[in-house]
Amino acid sequence: MSASSLLLLNGILALMMFGIALSLTPADFKRVALQPKGPLVGLFAQFVLLPLLTWIGISLVPMPAGIALGLLLVACCPGGSFSNLMTYLAHGNAAMSVSMTGLASLAAALLTPLNFMFYASLNPHTNALLQSIDVSIADMLLLVLLVLAIPLLLGLWCGRRFPVFAQRSEGLFRVISLLALFGFAGIALAVNWQTFITGASIFLLAVIIHNAVALAIGWFAASAVHLARPEKRAVTLEVGLQNSGLGLGIIFTYFANQTDMAIIAAGWGLWHLISGLSLTLFWQYRDRRRSAA
Repeated sequence: MSASSLLLLNGILALMMFGIALSLTPADFKRVALQPKGPLVGLFAQFVLLPLLTWIGISLVPMPAGIALGLLLVACCPGGSFSNLMTYLAHGNAAMSVSMTGLASLAAALLTPLNFMFYASLNPHTNALLQSIDVSIADMLLLVLLVLAIPLLLGLWCGRRFPVFAQRSEGLFRVISLLALFGFAGIALAVNWQTFITGASIFLLAVIIHNAVALAIGWFAASAVHLARPEKRAVTLEVGLQNSGLGLGIIFTYFANQTDMAIIAAGWGLWHLISGLSLTLFWQYRDRRRSAA
C-alpha cells in the first residue's frame, strides 16, 4: 500500500476507536470497579488464554509461517465494537460489554504488540519470518498507541465534554466501524484474491476453527467463575469477536508482503460477523424456548 493509503487506513482505525470511546461514561468504569469479576475474567481470557492457546495450536499443527503469524496477531487484538451490538441482541450484559471493550482497547495499546512479539518469537518458524521482516516492537507499540489509546482517551474526553454530540453520533460511528471493517477485509481479499482461491480451504478452516476456539475460551472462562447468563454471553462475545481491523492495520503497515497474514485477518473480519450473529440468533432461540416452557 502507498504511504497515503496507510495513513488513511490508520486514520479510519483511530476514528473507530474514537467512536467506541464516545459510548463510554464514568459509570462504565465505576461498574467495573464495583463488579470486577466479569471484566477481569474477560480480560484474562482475551490477553492470556487466547494468545497462549493460539501459540500452542500453531506450534502443534503444521502450517505456513504466514498463516501462523496471522492467527497469532488476531488472537492478540482486543474485542471490537461489534461485540457490543451482538451482546445487546443476545440479551447479554451490554453495559459490561461496552466497559470491557474500552478497557481491552486501552490495555491492547501495550499488550497487543508485546503478546504478539513474545509468542511469535517462541515458535521457530514464525520467529524466522519475523526476523526476516525485522519489525521493531517499539514501532508497533507506537502505531497501536496512535490508533488505539490516544483516540480512546480523546473520545472519553469528548464524550464527557460534549455529551449531546456523543449521544447523537454514537450510532453513526458504529455504522462507520462496521463498514470500515468490511472495507478493510474486502481490500485485503481483493489484493490477494489469487492466493486466497488457491488455498481457500486452508485459510477458511484455520479461521473457522480459531474463531470457535476463541468463543469457547470466553464461554468456559466465564463458566469457570460462575458468571450469570448475561455476563457469560458478554464475555464470550468479547473474547470471540476480535478487532481484526486493527490486525489488518498492523499487517498493511509492517507486513505488507505477507499475503497469508492479510488473508487470515480479512477472513477473520468477515467470518466473525457470521459466527457472532449465528450465536446471537441461537441464544435468542434458546431464550424463546425457555420462555415458552
